[in-house]
Amino acid sequence: MRIGGVLPSKPGPRVIHYDKRVEAMKNLFETAKIKHLAPDTLEVTSKTGLTTDHGVPVPDTDNWLRASDGTHTGPFLLEDQIAREKIHRFDHERIPERVVHARGSAAHGYFRVFDSRATKYTTAGVLTDPSRTTPVFVRFSTVQGARGSADSVRDVRGFATKFYTEEGNWDLVGNNIPIFFIQDAIKFPDFVHAVKPEPHNEVPQGQTAHNNFWDFVGLQPEASHMVMWAMSDRAIPRSYRMMQGFGVNTFTLINGEGERFFVKFHWIPELGVHSFVWDEALKISGQDPDFHRKDLEEAINSGAPAKYTLALQILPSSREHDFPFDILDATKIWPEELVPLQEIGEMVLNRTVDEFFAETEQVAFCTSHVVPGIGFSDDPLLQGRNFSYFDTQITRLGINWEQLPINRPVCPVMNHNRGGQHQNRIIKGQVNYWPNRFQAGPPIPKENGGYIEFAQKIEGMKARVRGAKFGEHYNQAELFLNSLSEHEKMHLIDAFSFELSHCDDPQVYETYTKLLCAVNMDLAKTVAANVGGQVHSSPTRKPHHEKSASLSQGYYMPKKPTIKSRRVAILVADGFNGAEVEAMKALLKAGGAVPFMIGPRRGKIWPAGKRLVGRLRTLTVEDLQGQRSTLFDALLIPSGQQSADTLVASGRCIHWVREAFGHLKAIGAVGEAVSVLHRALKLEVTQLEFASSNDTAVTSSYGVVTTGKYNVGSIATDALEIVTGGEAGFMSNFAYEISQHRCWKRELDGLNFRVAY
Repeated sequence: MRIGGVLPSKPGPRVIHYDKRVEAMKNLFETAKIKHLAPDTLEVTSKTGLTTDHGVPVPDTDNWLRASDGTHTGPFLLEDQIAREKIHRFDHERIPERVVHARGSAAHGYFRVFDSRATKYTTAGVLTDPSRTTPVFVRFSTVQGARGSADSVRDVRGFATKFYTEEGNWDLVGNNIPIFFIQDAIKFPDFVHAVKPEPHNEVPQGQTAHNNFWDFVGLQPEASHMVMWAMSDRAIPRSYRMMQGFGVNTFTLINGEGERFFVKFHWIPELGVHSFVWDEALKISGQDPDFHRKDLEEAINSGAPAKYTLALQILPSSREHDFPFDILDATKIWPEELVPLQEIGEMVLNRTVDEFFAETEQVAFCTSHVVPGIGFSDDPLLQGRNFSYFDTQITRLGINWEQLPINRPVCPVMNHNRGGQHQNRIIKGQVNYWPNRFQAGPPIPKENGGYIEFAQKIEGMKARVRGAKFGEHYNQAELFLNSLSEHEKMHLIDAFSFELSHCDDPQVYETYTKLLCAVNMDLAKTVAANVGGQVHSSPTRKPHHEKSASLSQGYYMPKKPTIKSRRVAILVADGFNGAEVEAMKALLKAGGAVPFMIGPRRGKIWPAGKRLVGRLRTLTVEDLQGQRSTLFDALLIPSGQQSADTLVASGRCIHWVREAFGHLKAIGAVGEAVSVLHRALKLEVTQLEFASSNDTAVTSSYGVVTTGKYNVGSIATDALEIVTGGEAGFMSNFAYEISQHRCWKRELDGLNFRVAY
């Protein structure tokens, strides 16, 4: 199973160790932006003593200056500048949180294009020059919830990328879903008010399962396509590293001949597109609300940086009106069958932030920030975003927000803007305007790299209208549904049923189940039956039955199976097979997975036999009670009679197995440990097949992999690749099941519903 380098061992779940090796690895990938941040970065050590903000050494930070006779306390003295500064600074630490996308995580990295193939479309060096390594900073986020909400809620995820290019900052401000709820930016306040907690009681937080959201989208048919995506598995991603990113809006590219092209931007993750199951996402919201934030940090610090391919959909201006939909409508995709993707480069996120507030919280993005060669279209949502985002950043961070270290370009910045709160630059000279007698700070002409807008011809009448094609709202909603796999359709129905069942106003859920009739009658009838809704007596439009393969998450499965960065829980108790566990851990690490030892107690667990040193040393484990199966991608139980007996008798262990089975995860067991699976699953799931004892043959049944023995010969067989079948070893079969993310056949055949978890 040699598929990658051996990763540093991890002593326990979510324990990130910042040692010299991690710092050395970070230094290898320093970009121009990291070096640019260095003068503004201060490391706190035992040698950096306390001072006030004006640099005076502080001798005592624990006691306010007061009047005292030395025995009894007395009143505070207002003259204590040290205490007053400490309290004043604390009182003003917070800035206004974002209205949307408040909950976020971020990382540094770089972007490179594969070659110069995009030169025929654009003059933007960041998209055409393969000799460049462009620093990037990416912030992922949820939309609805506050800063303190959970990561795993059902929601759209923000995917905002700041490219620090040689020509200035380019902000690609997107989401993990390619469309949006509204067509015109003027509706944005209405949408956000509706999706946010209801005004009379500030409930609910971090979810759309409430009257106001469904009232709004039920009365706004243009949202029907986006609602389908939001109720799909796309809205509960397993990881930021396992979701797509989209620019959402239609932008333009301009080439050296002055020709304009329409473009949509796509990020495609290296690891495929994967999601939680809904019950799992609900539980993680309480068990580990910071799951995605920790996942990103853990992967980077474990040597598994997040990687994405940048792909473009490009249309010449002459084809703008060639489609049944308007290409400027942000509630519509461009189906890949009509406009294929062109992969042009790769982004790697390989460095965590040094301080969350200064970087993740203060980073600010604007859709209007583009560089020469990239421009805007008449997309009515983009037009409004270009106004709104800049205004938002001024409110949060002040007019000089672009001077903050994380927002500062790495290229020279010079203009005649002056003053304002928090002005950090000192600009020498006698003039601050143009033209001036010194010819100081002149405009830069096009031939020297100045930004030039495309000379677009405009004609028409002033009116509050939308294009004719903007009036169709259901064809692509049906296209999305038709394109899903069977298990994805099941999840979609469950999501609609869950959300609408939380609406207590009959007018709300009855209106929406009627609207679903325009998407698909069978979907509408099923959801209405589940939530007590109503449907029309006949379809309100003729279905087209068309599909687009790339709309299903399964389309993005890696061509070569991988278990890179997958979290595998190895369940052990005293008396486990020590040599077997060491071999399993080595093989998992060789494949890039991250194994964790879990036992009935936190601390040392002893292998079978004598208490030896060396390879059969004790293992330090996390406990079953403190961790949960939801936090791992797979479950593995090694052999050992005493260990198996202990785990069989543990109700918590049995629940772990049942829950992992219910969540469709890969489960493996060897020898005596198979009895744990019998105890947890055999009575309820009679279709499952298990390996017989004392047999080295491997049995793989519904994602559950077992074998009677795991000896030296089996280990040798496993040192090959991730494959499945009788010729492959136990760990190769187990790794293959992990690489599939989940065993959907287990769900389609109804096995998971027979187990209480």
